[in-house]
Amino acid sequence: MRYVQLDTPKPISKIGLGTWQFGSKEWGYGPEYERRAAEIVRRALDLGVTLFDTAELYGFGRSERILGAALGDDRGKVVVASKIFPLLPVAPVVQQRAVASAARLGVDGIDLYQVHQANPVVADTTTMRGMRSLQDVGLVGEVGVSNYGLRRWRFAEAALGRRVLSNQVRYSMIDRGPEEDLIPYAEQAGRIVIAYSPLAQGFLSGRYDATNPPAGAVRRANPYFLPENLERGTALIATLREVADAHDATPSQIALAYVLRHPNVVAIPGASGVEQMERNAAAAEIDLTDDEYAALVAAAHAFRPVTGLAAVPRMVRARLGG
Repeated sequence: MRYVQLDTPKPISKIGLGTWQFGSKEWGYGPEYERRAAEIVRRALDLGVTLFDTAELYGFGRSERILGAALGDDRGKVVVASKIFPLLPVAPVVQQRAVASAARLGVDGIDLYQVHQANPVVADTTTMRGMRSLQDVGLVGEVGVSNYGLRRWRFAEAALGRRVLSNQVRYSMIDRGPEEDLIPYAEQAGRIVIAYSPLAQGFLSGRYDATNPPAGAVRRANPYFLPENLERGTALIATLREVADAHDATPSQIALAYVLRHPNVVAIPGASGVEQMERNAAAAEIDLTDDEYAALVAAAHAFRPVTGLAAVPRMVRARLGG
């Protein structure tokens, strides 16, 4: 395993484990998945994974409980990250929600506590006042944000009066927005971009095509999985396979290696089983050549999916089987 080269109290692994699926039925993994979650966490620890990300919203607290129980006595050795759902993120609420999350996780302190989404009404001034109080009493180590643009990330940091260590955003080969400003800022300022959905919810795995769409409510709601987009992605997946063959790897591992090529980016893919966790962790060791990276960039730029409003009628037809 490789780690981010930053001055953090605990090392942060380049591959972490995202736990949205822990206790969440919408992923379609079935009731037995909750029992497998502990096995996935234990194997992640064996592989040197130190970053475990959850949120109070995931399974309405169940993900935090499952993760905390699975980590057991190792909770103090790793970076436990959670997120507050910012329904009313004024300072007292932030403090109360952190206490509740820490209790569900079974920890004395949350290593990285993040604002799950920028609130359009409540300013970060009051939110960060609550975060600062939590840091002052030792309940929170580092503060992070999620789904923030660069300007608001920097404003949040000014409001906190300390570093806002991380910004957790959607980032993958086909969601490359963070490359424009967030990643350059992280590298310049010594911050971290945490990439969620680094495999575009499995689109980049090569497992799905127009005749084999995914199951599960989350993926069915993603326009990338429209039959037309799966067809349009054929060339991109072919390039991933070509690079993967050169490394005796899988397309998913190459897609992860793509985002990890940036020194201040970590990825938090989920895992449906121990084997997938092992493959994800191994991706941290893959070094892409300049030519391979350029080929991936070109293939990603050539992919033109149907998204936004144009995707809505197609999604309705796909859902209705038309």
